[in-house]
Amino acid sequence: MTSRANRLQPAADLAHDRQEAAMQRLAEQQQKLAKAEHQLEELRKYRAEYADAQGGVSVSALLNRRQFVERIDQVIAQQVNEVARQRRLLDGVRNQWREAHAREQALGSVIDRYREQERKSEDRREQAEIDERMQHRRPSRGFS
Repeated sequence: MTSRANRLQPAADLAHDRQEAAMQRLAEQQQKLAKAEHQLEELRKYRAEYADAQGGVSVSALLNRRQFVERIDQVIAQQVNEVARQRRLLDGVRNQWREAHAREQALGSVIDRYREQERKSEDRREQAEIDERMQHRRPSRGFS
């Protein structure tokens, strides 16, 4: 007869696989967020460098510079939104991992408890067999 722990093992294995997959997605999302944050930082540096650079003094050069800085600001705003989106995605993936991890841990605990109960039951059965054999054993004759 298959024990309860052994019957639950496939579910525990599946929970483990799901937890591993969730952990992989979490790592990937962390990398995506780090990349988006890095790109934002690079854009901000570029804007600061460009805004500080001395250019021509003509009106058209100043207007071109101003328009370009405004365009960089738009791109920075888009990247800020992208970083926020990546953070939300990371939070979601992190929650999925936590749930998968909790499920795996819960199943592991149940299986451990079942195995312990089964071990205790087996110990009691073996002790009962020993006690039964001892009762049916003939009393040994003493030395005369």
